[in-house]
Amino acid sequence: MRTPAGALLLAAALVAGCAPDGTAPAAPPAAPPDTTNQAVTADPVVRVVSKAEWKRMVAVGMAGKNCPVNRKNLRRLELNHYGFDGKVHRGALVVRGDVAGSVKRIFSRLFEERFPIQRMIPVEHYNGSDQRSMKANNTSAYNCRRPSEANSPARKSPHANGRAIDINPFRNPWVNPRTGKWEPSAKYAKRTPGKGKILKGGLVWRLFTNEGWIWQNIATKDYQHFDTGYPSRPLPKNRR
Repeated sequence: MRTPAGALLLAAALVAGCAPDGTAPAAPPAAPPDTTNQAVTADPVVRVVSKAEWKRMVAVGMAGKNCPVNRKNLRRLELNHYGFDGKVHRGALVVRGDVAGSVKRIFSRLFEERFPIQRMIPVEHYNGSDQRSMKANNTSAYNCRRPSEANSPARKSPHANGRAIDINPFRNPWVNPRTGKWEPSAKYAKRTPGKGKILKGGLVWRLFTNEGWIWQNIATKDYQHFDTGYPSRPLPKNRR
């Protein structure tokens, strides 16, 4: 089969990296940015705590008849957050219904600012243990804790009332007044800038305090902890 001369010229030009008229070919369009695992927003969703989840809470001892709230008082907030790996993860916090709106606004802003949260899993997945949750650097909220763990009387406790949040607790430790030691570790006790750390005047501090929350509302250092007051009380209506 014979090939027309024009076709041979075109093929030669393409092999040489030129257009048929001898000019360099236009560069291919840039590849679109990799948006794999990158969400546009925190996509927060507030749900009623399911009967199944409440049953798990009761089973591990972090909810029940001696606690100040019941299932109907609580809400499960599901939303995206950036992890320490820089990727987007779906997490959840269980909070009192009267602070759910405020928590949703705060964590949506934290997502926008890409503040890293290593994990955000309700504490029943740690068998209700605050110690295990802290060691895992897990951000959490509601927990009517066991007497053996750090807790004020349940009726007054911000965590037992679902109005307290501990953020990246391994990076933001607290001093246990029973032992005088940093928990879960003293490794990140120094308040210098670092991944997932909370500093006075910093982003996390500003977002919470602007909504009426109080940082480390305790006599000892408690860098991970925000609550709405002690004894536990709701936020003012204009901040809910």
